[in-house]
Order: sequence, then C-alpha cells, then structure tokens
Amino acid sequence: MPEKVLTNADLEKMVDTSDEWIITRTGIRERRVADEHTASSDLAYEASLKALENSGVKAEDIDVIIVATVTPDMSFPSTACILQEKLGAKKAAAFDLSAACSGFLYGVTTAAQFIQNGLYKHALIVGVECLSKITNWEDRNTCVLFGDGAGAVVMGPTEEGYGFLSYELGADGSGGPLLQQPGGGSRNPLSPTLLENDMQYIKMSGGDVFKFAVRVMEQVSESVIEKAGLKKEDVSLLVPHQANLRIIDAARKRLDLDTDRVVINLDRYGNMSSASIPVALDEAIKEGRVKKGDVLVLVGFGGGLTWGGSVIRWNM
Repeated sequence: MPEKVLTNADLEKMVDTSDEWIITRTGIRERRVADEHTASSDLAYEASLKALENSGVKAEDIDVIIVATVTPDMSFPSTACILQEKLGAKKAAAFDLSAACSGFLYGVTTAAQFIQNGLYKHALIVGVECLSKITNWEDRNTCVLFGDGAGAVVMGPTEEGYGFLSYELGADGSGGPLLQQPGGGSRNPLSPTLLENDMQYIKMSGGDVFKFAVRVMEQVSESVIEKAGLKKEDVSLLVPHQANLRIIDAARKRLDLDTDRVVINLDRYGNMSSASIPVALDEAIKEGRVKKGDVLVLVGFGGGLTWGGSVIRWNM
C-alpha cells in the first residue's frame, strides 16, 4: 500500500463533501494515494515480493505473470512485462488483463486453467491500481470512492478436493458507458481538447452502477456456491470486492452470513478496483480468519460491465 493516507477530512477541504456524507453512502473513511513517482508496477513489485516469500516459490520458477489493472504504467509494454523484469522472473510469460474491478477474478480464473491443463505449474497474479492518477479531484461523486494499492497471489497445483471448486465470469458490454475512462485510447487520443473536457478521468453513473452491483453480487455469490455443490451454510468467509458497504451488506444478507464471516476493509482503503479482493484476502489470512478446509467465496463486479466469482477450499 502507498504510505500516504487521504482521509475524508482531507477531502472536505478539497471538494463540497463531508465525512458523514461519505461514510453514510459508502462506508469509506480513508484511502491510500500513491505519490507522483510511484506507478502501478512499483506497487505490484512490492506485493509480488511478499507473495513469493509467503509461497516459498522463487521468481525464476514462475511460469506466467498476469497483472489485472486499468492503470498500467503505459499502454505498452505491459505492466506484467515491467514486473517480470523487476522480479527477474526470466522464464515467465507475462501479460496484462483489463476487466476493471473484476480483473483479479478474471486473472485467477485464467491462471487456474493454465495450471489445471498442465501447461504451467506456478502463476503469479497481481491486482494493482493507481486510480488516483485518473481521478478528478474536483468531482465529489468519484474522488471520494477510489484508492491505490496492490495485492498478489502465487497459484500452483493442490490436492484433490481443495483449491478452486467453481468459477463464474460475465460481462454486459451495453453497460460500458456507466463506468469508463473515455479519453486516452484510440477512440479519443490524448489532445488539448480531451484534457480541457476532463476526458482522461473516471466517469461514472453512480446510481446505475449501484443497482447493477447489488444484483450481480447476490446472483454470482449464489451461483458459484451452487456450482461448487455446496450450500450457503458451508461458506466460511465471503471476500467481496470493496466498493460500497451497502452493496456488501446486501450480498451478506442474501447469503445469511453474520458480519464476522465477511471481510471488509474499504473503510481504510476505499475502492482499489482489481486490488481490492487480494488485499482483503491477505488481511484475512494475516488476522487468522482463514484455516485449512475453510470455504471462501470471492466475488466482484466492475466496469465493462463485468463480474466474477469463485469458491475456494483453502489448503494452507
């Protein structure tokens, strides 16, 4: 995580908002913001070092690196290739994956297929964002929501009955305009006009995204549990995308889970897009909330519009 903490009180001095307004509508109290010299690959590198150390797998034994991000260092080379060089993972294939806040789930699902079909043995998957770099700090509807950070996992083969039990990925491209960064690509290349119209920043239709998120979080959670051949009462821990406390709470109630069976850290980090789920998972493990045999449900949604979910039986 970047060191700098930006609180709601800080935002009160920047835009027309209040701590009470932000907490009531989102549950966010503060977020982390990268400095001007820090890029996504820098955060991804730090998270990857910790993941490699925890896994006992060396960088030179990683077969593929997948970086899920919508804030790459640059259009090309990929942030994954930059990370590969930083880590010295010389034999690893490397590519970026863009599915916004669902990116980490798209990444682990992709990596799992490589491992299950025997093509690769070890994969490094990173969810990383520097959303502060594409946030309009004069737009009170979006600047209160987002934060920067990175989370990484190392994946490899596991014994029968453990690991990933089910997956679900989805998309609805018709909802793309509801959450987008309209400028900077081949449709709207960088230009003085683009900058004058703030098209380089995140644009969001908050109400529409909220309705979509509540519906899809509930549906996907129930779907992946059913696909895994399990029931709601089998779930040990829900690890949801950290976008809005009200969205998480709706999914929790649908699954009949007590609050102590849900990982929530958005009050401290805000919405870190693809980094939210791996950071939340890491914190839950460090807090002793995950033990061998536990059933974890990972679920998220994001721009695209996209969504994803998976069920894991933990084996560590």
